[in-house]
Amino acid sequence: MPEYKLPDVGEGLTEAEIVAWRVKVGDEVAINDIVVEIETAKSIVELPSPYAGTVTALLVGEGEMIAVGTPIIAIGAAGEAGADREAAQERGGAPRSSAPIDTNVPPEGQATLVGYGPKETALQRRPRRLPTPEIAARAQAQASFMPGAASPMVEAEEPSDESRPVPHHPRGRREAATHAHVLAKPPVRKLAKDLGVDLSVLTGSGPEGQVTRADVEAATSEVSRLGAGAPRTSTTDAEGRETREPIKGVRKMMAAAMVQSAFTAPHVTEWVTIDATATVELVERLRKRTEFRDVKVSPLLVIARAAILAIRRSPVINSTWDDAAEEVVVKHYVNLGIAAATPRGLVVPNVKEAQDISLAGLARELEQLTATAREGRTQPAEMAGGTFTITNVGVFGVDGGTPIINPGESAILCMGGIKKQPWVVGDAVVPRDVMTLSLSFDHRHIDGATGSRFLADVAGIVSDPATALLF
Repeated sequence: MPEYKLPDVGEGLTEAEIVAWRVKVGDEVAINDIVVEIETAKSIVELPSPYAGTVTALLVGEGEMIAVGTPIIAIGAAGEAGADREAAQERGGAPRSSAPIDTNVPPEGQATLVGYGPKETALQRRPRRLPTPEIAARAQAQASFMPGAASPMVEAEEPSDESRPVPHHPRGRREAATHAHVLAKPPVRKLAKDLGVDLSVLTGSGPEGQVTRADVEAATSEVSRLGAGAPRTSTTDAEGRETREPIKGVRKMMAAAMVQSAFTAPHVTEWVTIDATATVELVERLRKRTEFRDVKVSPLLVIARAAILAIRRSPVINSTWDDAAEEVVVKHYVNLGIAAATPRGLVVPNVKEAQDISLAGLARELEQLTATAREGRTQPAEMAGGTFTITNVGVFGVDGGTPIINPGESAILCMGGIKKQPWVVGDAVVPRDVMTLSLSFDHRHIDGATGSRFLADVAGIVSDPATALLF
């Protein structure tokens, strides 16, 4: 029966976490029905089924981190769940077949998704590789801690440099399909997951080599001695004073990106505090117009338009430093990124070709973009290709900040909160809506004059929106 393997849902992604199954064993699914939610290093993604039929087995549990290419669900012909379901649940995996199955060829006449259609030549599975020396050694070490178990002698094949496997981490991700087909009941699998024991390296003492609870418990102390990584789920100490949360998914990607940016591009940050009363009044007028009645209008909209216009006068702000080619790539289009804080971490989706969108259209794009980000549904393609970013810390009541440039870009604009403050107008001190804008830019190719001119242009439009007619 077809096994749906975890696809690469974004360029360069190698692993993902199973967040929630949308189906259960016995459910009937059609092509493109959503079957599972996964979390990658960039976002939450819903995966559609490339097959139609009956779900016969869920091969991966919720919360597990797996590599791209790992089988995650088995789908058979309609009404085929019956006896196979009980057998699959007993083994914790899909029903086994006596012959190899080409999972890329669907039943005759069945529609297919891209990447799952029939191929000109039939695929053949590679012969199973014998355990590597590292896996064999660990298996011997774990087996030696089992009561009455003898040290197994395992022949190993020396892999070539191209096929040499990556180091195994007991508490980390599983090795593709081997773990899925280990004989072990679901409670034993859960215990192994909680204790950080890899079932694929254990020798089962139960019937037909089935791994038992005793096998897992006996191996726990050895796994700890060999050095296990941090658990993949949040843990709290007995006194409730500390909680440890795993660094994974969007948070892991954000951390790596920020470190890379901070220690690669020399950041310079400039600040300007301005009277934004005219922008606040403009926002109120726009909200009353017919074309803006069904969309949220905020000062972010005006500042986004101001940044797009200011880039025309300072195009190098909208550029990329290409270290490998030793070139500065100036973009003649603006993919405007908006930094959005989500429960899973910071994401920066962007509005494509923002320079060609009307003010009302930009308002709709920003509203949809931020709503999708808060729900954790931003797709990798929506975050790719950004050229300039705006981050709004004002929504948290913060006056300003020194933002870190989004990797692949050269500048980022930070808008602080708008507050009533005393301001000198003519010879009088009056209350005005005041805000602070700050700009961080890459000082390798953007000098102080260029950065200052861009920031002054944006501030000028916010102070007096009518000056936008001059750009």
